[in-house]
Amino acid sequence: MELRLIGRVLLRYWWLVLIPTAAAAAVALPAALSPEAVSGGFTTVIHFSAAQVPEALPPRDGDFQDIWLASEYTVNALAAWAVTDGFRQELARLAGGRFDVGRLGIAADNARSVGQLFLTYPDADGLRAAAAAAVQVLKTRTADYFPQVGSAPAAVTVFGEPGIAPAPPPLADRFGPVIRVALGLLAGVGLAFLAHYLDPMLRRREDVEALGLPVIAVLPRK
Repeated sequence: MELRLIGRVLLRYWWLVLIPTAAAAAVALPAALSPEAVSGGFTTVIHFSAAQVPEALPPRDGDFQDIWLASEYTVNALAAWAVTDGFRQELARLAGGRFDVGRLGIAADNARSVGQLFLTYPDADGLRAAAAAAVQVLKTRTADYFPQVGSAPAAVTVFGEPGIAPAPPPLADRFGPVIRVALGLLAGVGLAFLAHYLDPMLRRREDVEALGLPVIAVLPRK
């Protein structure tokens, strides 16, 4: 019974359902067809290893295991440093107008002695310049932030040239048009039921019986 009532209401007020749905579709369609609206910019990953320069450290006893453990600690420190404001300030000093540090996305991770620096930027050329600046900062500025590396910067080795690839668009951009149309449809259904409950007309036998009144006779449609 409820499903039949819902169907009757939607058929009677279909135009109220259509108006907000069509308005939402008209707003969402340009965004869905625009390449800029669904662009996630560009991304790159810099893989690097790092270690303290033995010549810059005071003499100490140790074996190869000690050297590898120190390298792991160094990579951990650089990965943590890469997401700080200090690292961004170093990038800003090298930007030279080639990229905007404020629009640069930075994340970092490490797998034992190998670090990963994730960069995202709206355009490929700016990201390429930002990646080059990040590598330079890693190679030259560590001694100013980590006294434990000694008098010289940590030795940083980058694994190959960072590749620039399109980043996946954000979820809000990918599903935004669909969500807008769905919200418009829900608004239209709500308007249809609001109009139904505000309508004083009695059109069917069920409407009369719902008021507690007996039905004496029913006139056929034909």
